[in-house]
Formats: sequence, structure tokens, C-alpha cells
Amino acid sequence: MSYDEFAYFHENAEEWGLPFDAPPTVGRVETATVDGRTISSLRWGGAAARIVLIHGGAQNAHTWDTVAMALGEPLLAPDLPGHGHSDSPAPGVGTAPSANAADLAAVLDAHAADAEVVVGMSLGGLTAIALAEQRPDLVRRLVLVDITPGVTGEKAKAIHDFVRGPATFPSFDELLQRTMEFNPTRSESSLRRGILHNAKQLDDGSWVWRHRRDDSAIMADPADDIDGERRRAATEALWQVLAAYDGPVTLVRGMREQSVVADDDVEQLRQHRPDAVVVEVDAGHSVQGDQPLELAEIIRGELETGR
Repeated sequence: MSYDEFAYFHENAEEWGLPFDAPPTVGRVETATVDGRTISSLRWGGAAARIVLIHGGAQNAHTWDTVAMALGEPLLAPDLPGHGHSDSPAPGVGTAPSANAADLAAVLDAHAADAEVVVGMSLGGLTAIALAEQRPDLVRRLVLVDITPGVTGEKAKAIHDFVRGPATFPSFDELLQRTMEFNPTRSESSLRRGILHNAKQLDDGSWVWRHRRDDSAIMADPADDIDGERRRAATEALWQVLAAYDGPVTLVRGMREQSVVADDDVEQLRQHRPDAVVVEVDAGHSVQGDQPLELAEIIRGELETGR
């Protein structure tokens, strides 16, 4: 099956009623890490990036396409390590938020050093918090999309079960069918488009996800052993990072059943950051897929507030 990652923007525009006079200005840029790996990103627009969009586990930079088109602002959307077109770490090295953040710091230094807003969804949100600790100069305003450090493996179990499902699929149709069953509220065309961006066909005709399975969990699985305990402790420590971070924080919370943020997570956020803004959206966990136009307006509001 032929694939051109830049050939589907007209579908995004048609589905969401966006104007489409010509394809947007977007292309790939690559950044080398200190250990010689490559992190790939989508750079939208021709000017310096005002926004950074960090996707969740088992996703890729194209999850933001409709949001980026609706915003019409110069921005950067990186593929996390082990996802999309970015290299994986060495075998056995997990991509915890802190490790992701170290890689993304190099990316932002090269392509988005003056970005006004960093938006992170799910694993990308935890990564953005870690980035705010390591390089606060790169995170001037922080938007978390359906994630807090209080989200546990139990709360994200349905998503983890889907991500840790079959490693290979005999055909594209079988992969599409499973994805549609997991996302019953999304259009078939949007899911088909998402799979083309997030999977690849092997020489034998079968299909596999692009992401490295070890790198795609939102957070440690409740069944994990000592390593799981270590990862959970590291994630919980991000609460203290949020408390110490001196930039504005906004949480965009999905209110459908598929969301992983519970009321107690919001309460914890308010305890650590009484000034945090919480915006509730009629969406599941992937707000950028369920309500991309509303999310774009929330992000636009952050830009306008920060001026």
C-alpha cells in the first residue's frame, strides 16, 4: 500500500470543516541526540515555532494534524523516541518522561527555542512536565491534555490493553477493524488515516505499529515488578515538579468514559497548583482526535494570554 504522509491533509480539512485552498507548509526536520540517535519532528509554517505539541504513547506527530491546521500558527510536533520516525533508545533503555525530556530538549533548542506554549498529551504531558524541570527556559506555558502525574496504570488499563494487543496483523483491514472497535466514536476515515501514519507494512504483507512497544505506555503497568515501582515513583515525583514550576499550567480534561483523568487527579492538581486552569471537554483521552477544533481554541487562548 502506497503511503505519502503529507497527502491526507485535505481529508482532515473536509472532516472538520476547515478551509483548504492549498496544502499547509509542513515538513520533516531531524535532530541528533547526544548519543547519535535521530529525533524526527514535523515543522509547521515557515516562521519560528510558537507552539510545541508532544503526542502520547503509541501515537506520533500526525495525531496533531487537525489541531495544527486549525491553529494556522508556526509550530513543532516531534515524534517521541521509539515512535513515528524517531529512533528508539538502545534495547533495554525505557523512555521514561525524564529520558524523553532530555532528548526533546535538544529538539527544542534546535527548532523551537522561543516557543510560547508547550502542549503535552498523555505520555507527552508527563514528558513536558519533566522538560519543565530539566529546562524551564523551554517551557514558558504548559498545557496538559488528559494527563496528570496522578494517572495510574489502573486508570489507563483499557488503553494499555489495546496498545499491548497483537504485535502484528495479517492485513490492514484487520488492524483497522480492531482500531475501530476501540474507538467507536471516531470516523472510519480518521482512523484509517491515523493507522497509515502510525503503522507500516512489512515485506510479507503483514502490518505492525511503528512505535516500540516498550516505549508506548502512559505509565507503569500495575502488574510490573520492581521496575514498575521505580517508574511509578518517578512519575509521582512529577507532582513536585509541577508545584515548583513557575509558569502557567492548564489541564484539558476529557469528560467521556475513555478519559484517564479522575476527580482525585484534579483535586491533587489543585493542591499542588491552586492557580492551575482546568478546562473540561466532551472528549475521551485523545482530545486532539475527538475535539481538535476546541483544543486548538484553548491553545490559541494560551498564546493570546501570554502576549
